[in-house]
Amino acid sequence: MDHEKVNILLVDDQPAKLLAYEVILKDLGENLVIASSGREALEVLLKTEIAVILVDVCMPELDGFELAAMIREHPRFQKTAMIFISAIQVSDIDRLRGYEMGAVDYVPVPVVPEVLRAKIKVFAELYRKTRELERLNQELEDRVRARTAELENSTAKLRESEQRRSMAIAAGKMGSWDWDWISGDWMWDEGQYRIFGVSPESFEVNPANVQALLHPDDVDQLRKAIAEFNRGTRAYETEFRIMRPDGEVRWCVGTAAATVDDSGRVVRVSGVTVDITERKRAEERQNLLAREVDHRAKNALALAQSIVRLTRADEVKAYVNAVEGRINALARVHTILSLSSWQGAELSRLIDEELAPYSLGGQIILAGPEVQLLPTTAQTLALALHELFTNSAKYGALSTRSGRLTIGWQVEDQLLTLSWEESGGPLVMPPKSRGFGTRSLLASVESQLGGQARFDWRAEGLLCRLEVPLTRKTGATAPSGKFEDAGSAELQRASG
Repeated sequence: MDHEKVNILLVDDQPAKLLAYEVILKDLGENLVIASSGREALEVLLKTEIAVILVDVCMPELDGFELAAMIREHPRFQKTAMIFISAIQVSDIDRLRGYEMGAVDYVPVPVVPEVLRAKIKVFAELYRKTRELERLNQELEDRVRARTAELENSTAKLRESEQRRSMAIAAGKMGSWDWDWISGDWMWDEGQYRIFGVSPESFEVNPANVQALLHPDDVDQLRKAIAEFNRGTRAYETEFRIMRPDGEVRWCVGTAAATVDDSGRVVRVSGVTVDITERKRAEERQNLLAREVDHRAKNALALAQSIVRLTRADEVKAYVNAVEGRINALARVHTILSLSSWQGAELSRLIDEELAPYSLGGQIILAGPEVQLLPTTAQTLALALHELFTNSAKYGALSTRSGRLTIGWQVEDQLLTLSWEESGGPLVMPPKSRGFGTRSLLASVESQLGGQARFDWRAEGLLCRLEVPLTRKTGATAPSGKFEDAGSAELQRASG
């Protein structure tokens, strides 16, 4: 069922940035409201209910900090979520100032679309769920007041309430109950039995049996509720878990209200139980996604930093080309992984992406089965293949029309073996120096993936073999025979 849309206010003095935020956030399906200045944002807030405010820190006339301070001064907006976007390096003092002004988070520029969407979605869902709970509490308060103050004249209201409750029962998400505080008798409706996974025929409702169905860590919540009512509390709400007889654990939110006699003594407690398991699971998935996006972004930035720091070249143009090539290789594999929701990537797809610029006149032959790679393995092999293709195009078989390249791979006992065989190109000479490509290939394949990278510098063409576990293994042995350690040197050739 489609949820009710909430309003997200985007505040920035630059139209291009506002358009970019709209493009990033449009897939959330929420209402995006635009304001090109702080004053315009204040006018929008006075007319519209806003769930989340995305505001640029640096704006003329009224900057983000000043706008946040003015918003927080108004009672209506003291709990409105505000996210700052900053294109400059924000110091800890600035961050503290922002949080004091009411910001709940910062997003640096350049904005990572997935991160921004995840943050906005979390606060939009929080706003929506808060409003839902407020409405539920209001309904319950109205029901309690009707039963205590107008019991004799509330037949029509009770019938309407029963109809709403029946609809909730039909959906299997809500149940209601009554507890006679004097006699100890309990009454559960059909929805309450369904939530707890029991039936009226086989389950006797009493404190001991109910407590047996509660999660051990949440039993104290029941004792605390009873103590609160004994101290005069008239309403109580809490989240708790139940353990159904079949072993399934469900999350619920329970709201209870007390009915008192003329002397103020509690005579009955009535309540509503709502199954919120799906909401909890969605929140867990959202939190996991946010952490995963943050983790992947940091890993990508760290890898890009390593590429920039370790790349060497005699000329600026050569340096720029080398860095761009490696960054583009990383970007291509990220695109492939994104299309699979980061579940993995096909090895043949990685190879196709890297060889696309070099497929000339049937110089390249591929042979191997379909192999699904984990995200980490796919990233590592993509960079390794990029280095091999780049060096072959500069110095090896792909540098001449007569050159040939054969790439074959096979899988046995969860071990991927990939062979790279060049022929027909310039005469191969053993390498004499170590470069970024070889160092990164060795470090990633052998250290990160627990595999092996081996080279045979044949005069007729390079022969390279990569062995990579499809599931991480430890204690890999060093290669032997005529193959040399891949970390010994950068690929170098001399034409003969």
